[in-house]
Amino acid sequence: MHEIITLQLGQQSNYLATHFWNTQESYFTYSENASDDPLIDHDVHFRPGLSPDGKTETFTPRTVIYDLKGAFGSMKRVNALYEVDGDEPDPAQLNLEGMAGARQNPPPKSPPITPSPYTEALNAGLRPQRPTPATVKYFSDFSRLYYHPRSVVQLNEFEVASSVQPFEQFSTGEELFRELDKEHDLLDRDLRFFAEEADFMQGFQVFMGVDDAWGGLGGGIWRGLANKSRAFTELYTHSSILVPLSIPSRLPSSLSNFDTTSLWHTTGLLASAVESALLPSRLRGQKKETLNTIIETLDLTGKQKVAGLQFSVNASPIEDLSEGVQLDMSLSGSGGDQIDAYSMRGRDERMPRVFSQLVTTRGGRRVRRSAYEPITKTYSTSLAFPILDSFPEIFTVERDDDEDDGKDEKKEEEGREMTVRITTSLSTDSSVCTRLRRLKDTVIKSIGLEDREMIGNELAEMAEEYHEGWSSGSDSGEDD
Repeated sequence: MHEIITLQLGQQSNYLATHFWNTQESYFTYSENASDDPLIDHDVHFRPGLSPDGKTETFTPRTVIYDLKGAFGSMKRVNALYEVDGDEPDPAQLNLEGMAGARQNPPPKSPPITPSPYTEALNAGLRPQRPTPATVKYFSDFSRLYYHPRSVVQLNEFEVASSVQPFEQFSTGEELFRELDKEHDLLDRDLRFFAEEADFMQGFQVFMGVDDAWGGLGGGIWRGLANKSRAFTELYTHSSILVPLSIPSRLPSSLSNFDTTSLWHTTGLLASAVESALLPSRLRGQKKETLNTIIETLDLTGKQKVAGLQFSVNASPIEDLSEGVQLDMSLSGSGGDQIDAYSMRGRDERMPRVFSQLVTTRGGRRVRRSAYEPITKTYSTSLAFPILDSFPEIFTVERDDDEDDGKDEKKEEEGREMTVRITTSLSTDSSVCTRLRRLKDTVIKSIGLEDREMIGNELAEMAEEYHEGWSSGSDSGEDD
């Protein structure tokens, strides 16, 4: 079934992943009409199963959620799908060891965390009101679905937002990984369950932060830029494709009421782009891609592992692909390293040379073709991005004009009548060379002499793979 298993590492990643899973859940249909079959193949990201009583069918994400003590909010490892007899502590009182239960000497119980108004409404079977940044304190505060008990893994060795023992240094995460892996064999304990039940697993999808200790834990040893560079070079070695994500410094008019200080808002924007860019891996039918074919499209040389993600909302059809797609927002890069369509327009600078790209349009607008263009794959689907009641109101939304008034009213009652058209581009291009060189020049000033030469050389070698003079030897495009 070409299953994809997801790993979520840390608070920011879990916010983003929650938006991702909420969107996947919205694609489920419960009609017996064959013509209403979903466009999405849910088996890629969801696993069928049975509750402990063997009577209730369940469908839960193929994911493992790592976070610190106090980061899960009111989320419980055992939920309505997997209720058992007796008192079941929530993750704030339990250091999970697979399904083996708590340690011999579990930590003292903490006061229970009150569910958010959004969660309480869902639990009561009511239509919830859209959350606000003030009411979202944990990623579970806007989650719409249940997870398998094995998906929830809390690391009680550290507490979220602790000033006494902060989880900041790359080396801290690396040391914690060594200790936990030595004691439990994390891959065997946390991933084996999901991997063994897959029929034909195609790969892993990993959400993780790299500017704190999660970079060390995920990479598998410093603060700020030093964390990023160390995690970046480590992940480059082990990843097939690495896509850095960040919020651009300049935002287009298609974003409204966007709060850059709200993790709920910022991860919502990133999640809508990630979910849309990888939509071809979940589409049913002949247009369905796999992670391998996506990787082969982007990494033509075997060494161009860093891809950029661009994003537009409600954009007009793309007229020309001859120089590669340049969309409204670049979500790869940050600060002075940001190279996006806005910052490049109106300045006497050349656009980056695009080597390969995968363009996805959703909401009914097809990409127009060009006779000369980089190595390209394009996808178009009528499935627009849904604006759920768990999602922040950051986009200018559209209503489906094809629906009659009765259906619109029904959809409004369900709170799912709003959608946006999204275009994304995953690409490898020469701007990666510039960003890696700037990162190298900046980071070598802030790290010790012992690591300066090693990290500097690694970043320089990575940058050379994206030098503008590189040529694939082929200018033919590929249209799916």
